[in-house]
Amino acid sequence: DVQLQASGGGSVQPGGSLRLSCAASGFNLDGYAIGWFRQAPGKEREGVSCINNDGTTYQARSVQGRFAIARDNAKNTVTLEMNSLKDEDTAVYYCTADRSWLKVLTSIQGVQRDEYPDVWGQGTQVTVSS
Repeated sequence: DVQLQASGGGSVQPGGSLRLSCAASGFNLDGYAIGWFRQAPGKEREGVSCINNDGTTYQARSVQGRFAIARDNAKNTVTLEMNSLKDEDTAVYYCTADRSWLKVLTSIQGVQRDEYPDVWGQGTQVTVSS
């Protein structure tokens, strides 16, 4: 089975940090673009960050300067380092994968809502609260 497993979520106070990991099983992430989405209760799904196989990255404006995405193809994992967390970062975070960088990038950016990455993980909860 082709699967993505997201982990690392939890509860932190505002200003705190978390590192999310996305591990692939059943396939090799090498050659795939990876994207992180999040969805808060009652809100639409939002693109957060993505990384291409060549290391090119994109961060949504809401997380620029606070979040960083990285990949380790040898370990078949992608991480999302989240710093200076705010209450509004509270959401379920999903990692996704697709061979098309264009599909991942444009869905993360929100410029198109017709095509989303093919592979999705189960989500990990991030709660930021004092």
